[in-house]
Amino acid sequence: MSRKSIARSSANPDDAPELTGEELLKPEGRWKIGGKPVTAAKGKAAFRAQLGKRQVNMMLDNSIVDHFKTRAGKRGYQTLINEALRESMTRESLEKMLRRIVREEVQRK
Repeated sequence: MSRKSIARSSANPDDAPELTGEELLKPEGRWKIGGKPVTAAKGKAAFRAQLGKRQVNMMLDNSIVDHFKTRAGKRGYQTLINEALRESMTRESLEKMLRRIVREEVQRK
């Protein structure tokens, strides 16, 4: 066994290369799940599932889509919509927490 293969075999499994999304650009036939080749569509779906994302179809106002496409530039507009929805969830829970704290403080007085 060569020195290089020993180093690789003893490497920490958490030292895997970071996934950057470039993986989605692989051509057909290069995707594998469990060591078996799969179509790019199945590979991409598995990759998205690992990211904790799910594809949904929804109707949005034209003005909303136009707004996010304009703001996105080279980034994906869907990513910005996702971030806006996540921020909305966070803000809502923060607001609830602040209201609870204020109520508790008012009751103490």
